[in-house]
Amino acid sequence: MEAGARRPAVLIARRLLPAGLERLAGECEIREGGLEATAKRLLELAPGVAAIVADPTVPVGEPLLEAAGPQLRVVANFAVGYDNVDLEACRRRGVAVANTPGVLTNATAELALALTLAAARRTSEAELELRSGRWRGWDPGAHLGLELSGATFGIAGMGRIGRRYAELVRSLAGALLYTSRTPKADAEDALGARRVGFDELVRLSDVVSLHLPATPETSGLVGRDELRAMKTHAVLVNSARGPLVDAQALAEALREGEIGAAGLDVYENEPDVPAALLEAPRLVLLPHIGSATTRARDAMARLVADNVLAVLRGEEPPNRVA
Repeated sequence: MEAGARRPAVLIARRLLPAGLERLAGECEIREGGLEATAKRLLELAPGVAAIVADPTVPVGEPLLEAAGPQLRVVANFAVGYDNVDLEACRRRGVAVANTPGVLTNATAELALALTLAAARRTSEAELELRSGRWRGWDPGAHLGLELSGATFGIAGMGRIGRRYAELVRSLAGALLYTSRTPKADAEDALGARRVGFDELVRLSDVVSLHLPATPETSGLVGRDELRAMKTHAVLVNSARGPLVDAQALAEALREGEIGAAGLDVYENEPDVPAALLEAPRLVLLPHIGSATTRARDAMARLVADNVLAVLRGEEPPNRVA
């Protein structure tokens, strides 16, 4: 971007925190959709932009790319995942795609641990009973949950977040199992983790925590058969992507007592949550807050801005995925 040149326009589809917005505003014209922006509104804002800042709730496909026009150079996703972006359509147009990995690893792994603890000890049910005035004092048979000390933890996906989750639970775990397309020798050496197939992982684990991207291969990864194969006291945790779990099958498994409990932070059609999940017992539900710490979100915002500015300057973005 040469001095005196017209400032390139950046479409922030929804919201970008000041840590990143201020970096972009120093060199770019900002068009911001806002948290309530509709697909129609984004199409109205897109013409002429050089960059689009999206997040997992914003589909970036042919309609938005076409509306932006041929000068579009980069789509920067405010997330690790990028299944909301049509990578092939971007490649055809020569549009770079970037994400924000690494900076949210701790926050998301810690949230997965929080879900694990909350689901295992049935804290949501217990709090609801207290707040509603239904608690009648200590009951030795009420809200019995799973004690995690000595439990077998199964980690589906040993990437950055899965590895950090493994580190966090290691002091509790009696055993650590994991699935991965390739062996992770460092995790095996440092943590004593053992690589197994997914079927074996769900069958042997007391806790199954999912840390995989949403792809055609992982869609419905945990369905009726996998839930029935789990131990009846087992806890399922999903802080990764909603499509990994068949929501109806999970609700049924909880109603029928086929598994012990579950904790979810993500859903297939956010912000819609199936009624079956809302009504299911022994289920902790959170509104996609995995990376919601001040440190993580500010770092994500800065990295989004760095990705955009690098491409606009003709440089390689820090975190290109396409």
